[in-house]
Amino acid sequence: MSELSRLKISNEARSGSGGKFFRIFAASLGVLVLLAGGVFALRSRLPVVEVAAARAVNGPETQTLLNASGYVTPRRRATVAAKITGRVTGVFFDEGMNVHEGQLLATLDDSDMKRALDAAQADRKTSEAAIADYQVQLKYAEIALRRTQELHAAEIQSQDALDVARTNADSLKAKINLAKQQVDASATRIEVAQQNVDNCQIRAPFGGIIVSKDAQVGEMVSPISAGGGFTRTGIATIVDMNSNEIEVDVNEAYIARVQPGQKVTATLDAYPDWQVPSHVRTIIPTADRQKATVKVRISFDRLDPRILPDMGVKVAFLSAEPARSPKKTDPATAAKAMIPQSAVRHDGATAYVFILQNGKLDRHAVSLGRTVGSEVEVIAGIKIGDELVVNGADNLRDGEKVSVRQ
Repeated sequence: MSELSRLKISNEARSGSGGKFFRIFAASLGVLVLLAGGVFALRSRLPVVEVAAARAVNGPETQTLLNASGYVTPRRRATVAAKITGRVTGVFFDEGMNVHEGQLLATLDDSDMKRALDAAQADRKTSEAAIADYQVQLKYAEIALRRTQELHAAEIQSQDALDVARTNADSLKAKINLAKQQVDASATRIEVAQQNVDNCQIRAPFGGIIVSKDAQVGEMVSPISAGGGFTRTGIATIVDMNSNEIEVDVNEAYIARVQPGQKVTATLDAYPDWQVPSHVRTIIPTADRQKATVKVRISFDRLDPRILPDMGVKVAFLSAEPARSPKKTDPATAAKAMIPQSAVRHDGATAYVFILQNGKLDRHAVSLGRTVGSEVEVIAGIKIGDELVVNGADNLRDGEKVSVRQ
């Protein structure tokens, strides 16, 4: 047993130089693994690029005269407010709801208005009852007047008695006329009180879509702004989507190129590949001296549910005149597509673009035509709809995998 006990390893030996070496080796290995993973992650990260699609060239019957930017604005847009000050007791709409003209949107506390209406109706009833009483008295006064006239003719009654009888009859007639005027005044007060009751019901002024809900049950609303900001001035904002149009500011130096009825191509920032046919509705006959621009309003040829108020939009004013050319366009030199100038890269005298296909770059040499604004015509090398790299690293390579910036 003594010999076997000598073969055991003591705790001091376990924690000696061999244990320290093992811990150092494990820590070093972990650091190397982390470094290798970081290098691999950096190498495997894909370059991020921005792309744009090649679009069709304007037909030979039109050419772009002017480009401008603006926003979609509805011609019919209203913030619905109450005509009186009151507390909101009911709200019957929400954002995005379609409403029709006259639809009930909200109600206000009408208890005070109804009491005023009841009081006006009571006044009219009182005046009508007074008329009935005066008419009964008038009948008796007329009988007494006739009797007094007969007795006065027989020299039985004095002239003074006759005058008194005639005065009583005339006084009652005057009281009846006054009571009738009071009935008419009461009717007018009833109409006013009824209008106040009706004003507690807030209705849609026209059909459209609710884009903003501005008041809640329990809040105070008023047609005028109250101090402190605790009183709302509006109930809801309604937009008539059928009245959407484009509003752009055109530099006054180029306003001569714009005419009412002129064809326009609109491109929404939200849908860059969708060209919306439009036309100039009107040119506002005044200039902004601060910006040196003239406001132009453009109507869509056909509305679409995707067109929303306050969307950004770019427009191209088109000419109805054919493009100037001494002879028919040679199909070999005709522009096949329009692309952004930022998509074109140069290698010496050679122009090329990167087309994104299945997440990889495909380099294509292109033949370019004339430059139109921020775009350039492409005669050969690509086709309409190709996705081109317009922004990315300068050292991109053919066949390289990339990631598209969303």
